[in-house]
Amino acid sequence: MEEHTPRKSWFKRNWPWVVPVGGCFTIIVIFFVFLGSVVFGVSKAFTNSAPYQDGLLKAQQDEYVVQKLGEPIETNGIMNGSLKFENDEGSVDISIPIKGPDGEARIYIVGTKQNDTWTYSELYVILEETNEQVDLLWGKGSEEN
Repeated sequence: MEEHTPRKSWFKRNWPWVVPVGGCFTIIVIFFVFLGSVVFGVSKAFTNSAPYQDGLLKAQQDEYVVQKLGEPIETNGIMNGSLKFENDEGSVDISIPIKGPDGEARIYIVGTKQNDTWTYSELYVILEETNEQVDLLWGKGSEEN
């Protein structure tokens, strides 16, 4: 008479490699979720900052920029530069890519924050197609470089 021994379950046969691989996979997933949340949080902090919002709003309200890019004007990627602020003081030196139906451009913002008020020394748009600089700070329209 033959004895039939029950076969071990899949997990009991494979646990020596499943547990370490599953643990490593879990750690990798947690790392990427954490990294994504940090990147999202930092980008949200930048896009909600006053200089970012001021620059985008001025570009959207400038008649010449609207004429060249069309409406609506919206952001087109990730901003570059640095934005530092602590309490009532700070500094900004950023560029924001923007686009409209008729073209693309980049907003450049340089300024300082004192007593909770931002003051910009430079605020202009460079149109990508022509490299034309449009001053948003003084509202002088377009200037050739």
